[in-house]
Amino acid sequence: MSGQIEASEEVQEGKKGGGRKKLLLLAAPVLLVAIGAGLWFGGILPPLLGMGSPAASAGNAEPGPRVVTFLEMPEIVTNLNAPGRRAVFVKLRSKLELARPEDGAVVQAAMPRLLDLFQTYLREVRPEELRGSAGTQRLREELVARANIAVAQSGRGDAQQIRVNDVLFMEILVQ
Repeated sequence: MSGQIEASEEVQEGKKGGGRKKLLLLAAPVLLVAIGAGLWFGGILPPLLGMGSPAASAGNAEPGPRVVTFLEMPEIVTNLNAPGRRAVFVKLRSKLELARPEDGAVVQAAMPRLLDLFQTYLREVRPEELRGSAGTQRLREELVARANIAVAQSGRGDAQQIRVNDVLFMEILVQ
């Protein structure tokens, strides 16, 4: 009888050991994937695999600070698309951030088209769309898109594209 008890204990220990082996076999790949993801998102793995930027993989030093130009826009005062009899106005002072300093003259020449696109868009905006930081961000995105359309339509003829990087708000007043 003691032989049967010892055999059943060995079977139970074998089952416990088999469960541990299964757990180890399942946990090892999960652990490897987690370590790989940490290295990837930590920015360590892409340069090791040669997936970094061309300058970084060539061993070049970091480029200098980006040179941008700011162009003052004329003040815009226009009415908004407000329901009811009472008119709601917006006063907007802004600056354009240009990708290259030499683009300032071309953007200045396209200023009438730029002002037209800005005012046309602002006249369709409802006052509640400008509330909060999300409304300001949407306004910024729309104005950047329209600014890029205006300068692209000015037609410069050479291969380099004029680009407006951002619209910076100096003053937004809704009354």
